[in-house]
Amino acid sequence: MSEIQINEHPRRDQVFTPEATGFIANLVREFRDERNELLDARKVRQADFESGSRPNFLEETEEVREGDWKVSSPPVEIADRRVEITGPTERKMMINALNSGARVFMADCEDSSTPTWENVLEGQINIRDAFRRELALETEEKKYRLNEEIATLFIRPRGWHLSEKNVVIDDLPAPASLIDFGLVVFHNAQNSIQRGTGPYFYLPKLESHKEARLWNKVFCYAQETLGIPHGSIRATVLIETILAAFEMDEILYELKDHSAGLNAGRWDYIFSVAKKFCSDPAFVLPDRSDVTMTVPFMRAYTELMVSTCHKRGAHAIGGMSAFIPNRRDPEVTEEALEKVAADKSREATDGCDGTWVAHPDLVEIAIEEFNKVLQDKPNQIDRLREDVSVSAQDLLSIDQTGGAITLEGLRINVEIGLRYIASWLAGTGAAAINNLMEDAATAEISRAQVWQWVKHKKELDNGETVTTDLVKNIIQEEIAAIEEDMGTEQFNTFPFDQAKKIFEEVALADEFVDFLTLPAYEIIN
Repeated sequence: MSEIQINEHPRRDQVFTPEATGFIANLVREFRDERNELLDARKVRQADFESGSRPNFLEETEEVREGDWKVSSPPVEIADRRVEITGPTERKMMINALNSGARVFMADCEDSSTPTWENVLEGQINIRDAFRRELALETEEKKYRLNEEIATLFIRPRGWHLSEKNVVIDDLPAPASLIDFGLVVFHNAQNSIQRGTGPYFYLPKLESHKEARLWNKVFCYAQETLGIPHGSIRATVLIETILAAFEMDEILYELKDHSAGLNAGRWDYIFSVAKKFCSDPAFVLPDRSDVTMTVPFMRAYTELMVSTCHKRGAHAIGGMSAFIPNRRDPEVTEEALEKVAADKSREATDGCDGTWVAHPDLVEIAIEEFNKVLQDKPNQIDRLREDVSVSAQDLLSIDQTGGAITLEGLRINVEIGLRYIASWLAGTGAAAINNLMEDAATAEISRAQVWQWVKHKKELDNGETVTTDLVKNIIQEEIAAIEEDMGTEQFNTFPFDQAKKIFEEVALADEFVDFLTLPAYEIIN
């Protein structure tokens, strides 16, 4: 164990027991090199895009796409996933989400959690207590307990690109994905199986079927090492990069026995379009509010996901609606509920088997829309969307998006970027901003659009050109407006100076920074 260094924390030894630490170290040593090779392959592919190449369906996997195969049938308890709720691994939020009436709760170690060492360890303890149905909390105002019936727990580990600096193995920070996954499966797999459920996961940020293949190897290794049946681990892959959209069949095929379908990770997907083709003026996006699920390139991606999943006997789970109710503002709430209902109605009609919400108050309205279509069926996997035909050109039809680039849109992007990064640095990875639930993905869209608009000298609707100086002026104005809105005392509790520095780094740098969480992670403990 001398080559394993795990930073001090009062909870450390509860999570990193000697047995768990040994398992994690072996897991990391077994798969670290392959993970690093895949990350290198991402860079090579990105260089190709910078040179003008564009993705297409892979010639070498045509047999997989044309083949007659299916993934393993879903376990009975996750056959019905009509509404899923997501949120960070914070104790009170987890209890409320598990009690919300949703069929699934995805506890998020990734985009809605700041990976401070405190949050990582407390999150693992909260997940453990949730699996054991021991999750509880007492505050001065209220006692929080789990109901008799709760949502089925899924866990989203961090993506392949992130490292965990508090766990150093052989002088190298460990891959964060293997830390999150390894601790969850080591501490909870046996218990969950005994309770008639299983260790279920969501896999984020995949860019190729080879990255899914690595996850499958990890699952097989963990099951064999821990002595649990093959296929006990199930995972839903978030199709939240435009590259993964070209390999949906292949991703399902690689996970096959461990697959629990695909999910339309809409916000990260929009971000990935801006990121992968950031240097191409043909891929510049308009205001975020104009990039709806009904614009051609988003429509193509979601319809292809449904038809691909159902052809392979897999769940197709719809995306997140960012609207959240405001209990102090009935008008805002009414508008949010109308938008959520329309969004979920479209998904159910398109053939999705379930959908995501970000707030317990939205569960019922989402269930209503899916009940209209599913009625007493657990899902509509048997509804083959043979009418769907999506080409590579359809997936890349960003130029048909329409919309506008406005001064208001620029200001909103700057405000969301600053507020969210400040919240993230302060330890909260999911933040309600202007009646929308923002997480890392939506903040990424905001800064990516600003980067695009500056890079390509886009003209606003008022005739002004977006320049670095204009953005810097707006940053100063928005910081002043945020302070006025929050009040100086509350404003000073957030690290806005650091948030400003990071936002400028990721929105105004000459080179596009892969993820804003990478420079931000260097600051937190």
